[in-house]
Amino acid sequence: MLRLVLAYTVVILFQELPHGLACSEKLGVSRTITIDTSGGLLHGSVQYKTASLLREGEVVLTFDDGPLRPTTRKVLAALRDHCTKATFFMVGSMAVANPAMVREVADAGHTIASHTWSHKNLQRWSDGRGKAEIELGISTIQYALGKPIAPFFRFPYLADPKAMITYNQQRNIAVFSIDIDSRDFRTRSGSQMRYTVMRHLRSRRKGIILLHDIQISTARGIQSLLDELYFEGYEIVHFEASNTIPTIPAYDRQAVKLHTKKRFGPKVQPVEHIGTRHTEVNLIKEAGVNQNKPASERVKNDWRSRILLGN
Repeated sequence: MLRLVLAYTVVILFQELPHGLACSEKLGVSRTITIDTSGGLLHGSVQYKTASLLREGEVVLTFDDGPLRPTTRKVLAALRDHCTKATFFMVGSMAVANPAMVREVADAGHTIASHTWSHKNLQRWSDGRGKAEIELGISTIQYALGKPIAPFFRFPYLADPKAMITYNQQRNIAVFSIDIDSRDFRTRSGSQMRYTVMRHLRSRRKGIILLHDIQISTARGIQSLLDELYFEGYEIVHFEASNTIPTIPAYDRQAVKLHTKKRFGPKVQPVEHIGTRHTEVNLIKEAGVNQNKPASERVKNDWRSRILLGN
């Protein structure tokens, strides 16, 4: 019996040792910060003056606009290779198109957060439609995940209308801006993306880094970026939430319909970045709604327009 126990112990040690060795010279996670989002605090020096949670030499990896299977999986592989974690600000329509990828990202230990339903610039939308973008994004991502997501939110284009900041604060959702922009949408080159990040990071010495897991430059360059962060002595901090927030039943019902019917699933495309601007699939336009007409004159009997017009 003793021999069996010893043999079992040796097998377990043998199985665990390779993973330990593989992570011994990798970034890993230096510390995890658990955030209470009550009151909807604002994070990120590009837009907000709140004190940073990070020490010098610390960075937080964040990825926007996904998930998109081909590129997101390359990002996940690089993060796994460095035994590190990140926060993914997902778009609701992308989550509906590929709910399995939402779960795959979460199963790898990363934080799932929201980035609206369809990546609209909320500066250009009414307060009501802006709230609908926020809430439907949360509900569709949460439905895909099968459990509450972190009450973390990032505005598309970093366009943050005061009314929508207030709304997030009332909902106890923390808003995350950035400290360092990879500008990965401006290039297809992984080395150029890496150069941009490191140039700004060497100046700032810490910060929340913005990347996009749907961008080919990030998919190509994320491994070398993580390697360089490690060799230059930077440490990864991971953000998690200590709390969750209730979703709104009306948007939960819409999320169920969207996931169940998947009427537009095959048509959903990744958010594209052209030059300095973002473009995304216009679901209202696909539904035949004329954007040039006032909302009151648009087609209201279509299921997409009812969702996005708040009717």
